[in-house]
Order: sequence, then C-alpha cells, then structure tokens
Amino acid sequence: MTVSKTTKVLGLAAVAALALALPALAQDAAPAAPVADKGDTTWMLISTVLVIAMTIPGLALFYGGLVRAKNMLSVLMQVFAGFCMIALLWVIYGYSLAFAGPAVATGTSPFIGDFSKLFLGPVGLSSMAESFTKGVYIPELTFVIFQLTFAAITPALIIGAIAERMKFGAVMVFLAIWFTFSYLPIAHMVWWWGGPSAADAASGFLFGLGAYDFAGGTVVHINAGIAGLVAAIVLGPRKEFMKEPIPPHNLTFTFVGACLLWVGWFGFNAGSNLESNGLTAQALLNTITATSAAALAWATAEKFIRGHASLLGAVSGAVAGLVAITPAAGFAGTMGAIVLGAVAGVVCLWAVVTLKPMFKYDDALDVFGIHGIGGIVGAIGTAIVAAPSLGGFGFPDAEGNYSIVGHLVTQATAVGVALVWSGVVALVAMLIVKALFGGARVTETAESDGLDLSTHGERAYN
Repeated sequence: MTVSKTTKVLGLAAVAALALALPALAQDAAPAAPVADKGDTTWMLISTVLVIAMTIPGLALFYGGLVRAKNMLSVLMQVFAGFCMIALLWVIYGYSLAFAGPAVATGTSPFIGDFSKLFLGPVGLSSMAESFTKGVYIPELTFVIFQLTFAAITPALIIGAIAERMKFGAVMVFLAIWFTFSYLPIAHMVWWWGGPSAADAASGFLFGLGAYDFAGGTVVHINAGIAGLVAAIVLGPRKEFMKEPIPPHNLTFTFVGACLLWVGWFGFNAGSNLESNGLTAQALLNTITATSAAALAWATAEKFIRGHASLLGAVSGAVAGLVAITPAAGFAGTMGAIVLGAVAGVVCLWAVVTLKPMFKYDDALDVFGIHGIGGIVGAIGTAIVAAPSLGGFGFPDAEGNYSIVGHLVTQATAVGVALVWSGVVALVAMLIVKALFGGARVTETAESDGLDLSTHGERAYN
C-alpha cells in the first residue's frame, strides 16, 4: 500500500499547524492546582499546638499564681472558658470577618471582612493559603486554626487586668463583644491582604499604610493592653488596692506559666512566617535573645531601684521582652532584637512600679504595664530595628531606600488606631455588660470570700 504525495503534504501541514497551536493551547489551559508543602504545613501545625500551650495551660498558670489563693480557680476557669468560647466564635464568623473580603477595596473592606466564609463554608480540604514566598502553600484549614490561637489568647490576656472582682458571666459577655468589635477589625486592618496583584490589591487599612506587625504587637498586645486598662478603670479597684499588700500566692505556678509562655511564643513568632525557612529561624532566635535581654534588664534595674532582683521581676521582664519582639520578630536582626528587649524590660518595669501607682488604676496583673506598654515599645521600635542599615529586614521603598522616620510615623499611626479603637470598644462593652448584669462586679461578700468559692463553689486547695 502506497501513500500519495498529496496525502504526505496534507499530513505535514497538519503536524505544522498542531505545532503552531500547541503554545496557544498551553496558554489557555487551566493552571495547575496549588499543592501544599508538607514540611511547611507540619511546622505550622506544630506552631499552632505551641500557641495553644501558651494559653492553656501557660497563661492560665501564669495568671493563677499571681492572684490570691482564694481566686486561683476563677482565673483558670476564665482563661479556659474564654479559650473555648472564642474558638467557636472564630470558626462561626471570626475567621470570615478577619480574613475574607473582596479582591478590590470597596466600602468598609479596609476595616472589616465580610461573611463569605461564614461557618468556614468555602474552606475545604483542598483550599490553600499562600505563604509570603509566592508559590508556597499550606492548607487554608491550617491557617484557620493557627489564627484561631491568636484570636483566643488575645481576649484571655485582658482577664489579668480585671482579675479577682468581676462576675463570670460578665467576663464572658465582655470578651465576646470585644472580640467581635475590636480584635476582628484590628486583625483585618493589620494582616489582611486579599488582592491578586500589587496593582489592584485590596488590603486592610493599616497594612495598606505599610505598618509592620509580624506576629501581633498591635493586633494582640496593644489591643488587649488598652482594653484591660479601660475595663479595670470602669470596674473599679479591688477593695484592698493601695490599702494593704495583695501579694501573689504561688510564684512557682507563675514561673512554670511564664516558661510555657516562652516556649509557646516560638510558635507565635516563628510560626507567623507561615513557612519554614531562614527567616523563621531568625524570628525564633530573636524570640530567645530579646526575651533574655529583657529579663536581665528588668532584674538589673530592679536591683538598683528596689534593692533586690526578684523572680517575679525576671519572669515579668521576660514576658515584656516577648511582647516587644512580637511585632519585630521577622524584621529585626539579632542585635536589634537584644536592644529592643532590653529597652522593653526597663520601660515596662517603670510602667508597673511608677506609672500605675501614679494614676492609681487597679490593673491587677499588669496587663497594660507589660502588654500595652511593651506592645507600644515593640511596635515603635520595629521601625528602627527593621532598618537594613542596622541589620534588619525591613522593605525598602521604590527607590531602594528605607526611611526610619517615615516608618516611625507609620508605626505610631498604627499604635494610635489600636489604642483608640480598642479603648472605645472596651468602654462600650463594659457599659453594656454592667447594664445586662446589674453591675459587672461581684458583691463585696463574694469578693471577700474569693471567687473560687462564691462563683464556682470549689477551692483550689484543701
């Protein structure tokens, strides 16, 4: 059987046409579905578990040891129940309002998300979240639960400011209101970016301004610190405040809680890179060095001011250092982290031993003095330690320059927004709670007996 010349020509023409069409067909083909990196996903799941340990049992034990024995269980219960409540609110509507929104900024989208991911409806097993390195993905569910832990610990921090005197139901309602109207909008403003490209990207208001907050200086610490201060002032001081000593009942528990906080903070800070690489290691190293510097700076300053270096001071300084390095964890070099931690240790000591007595507000466990003031020091200081000329990893402008002054203005703006927004929400939430519960405080008898017995019908110690 022979093939005619015409048939051969037609065959060659068809092959040539197909070869010319292949690039166009490849261009029109759907892009390959993103695939999660298993190593990064594993690191993020480990980080998530570490942050859970920060709250329960870390924060619970840290706070529990600082209150009097008759209120130990009340603090544990408030932290534990608060974590449970916020975890549920997060998956119902919190994640959607914090991290959903249109691709192009419209209306209120720079300030709050939408309900497109209500009840996590569109978030399935195949949904992906992109890390800061383009083309590197983790499952979106992993991102959901990692951010859940941030959402849960932030309201729990406030509990320390209002400890030993607030009705349990009032605490829970206050935390729910504040989470909805303060945590979610500020998280959205600082961390949300929903655009497909730099040209038309939608973003949160403060993210769009260029504010730096690697792991939650504004979103977590300033946010909770100022809310705790406002709530404590509205609630009023404990009846013994500034009349007689109110010492911690078990500094061993406080020490164990502080150590759990530090270990959990590695997930908090290094996990916020959303992948496992060199910057993750830098953030983890900064979490060690800044914390160490802050603990020693507080203890040293305390020795000069008060004549002794206490364990309580050392662990308080460590927490102050953890707070301060949080916004700068992925922006600071190692030496910058040490300086930032040392400054935070001294400034927070001043806030606790001088500022609080000066204004006579009963922030029971120094939430504002450590988280609020430490968060401010960290957020402002991030503009300095992020400078590439100082060993930092801040982003240069279009001309390739990094302006410390310009970033200081941006960081100060972010701090101001967080202080005002959270403070107003906390005030309104406290007024609502007082109206709903006929006053937010327990009775004087219940306060004298202790909340363990009067509210929960049990004692921490027999």
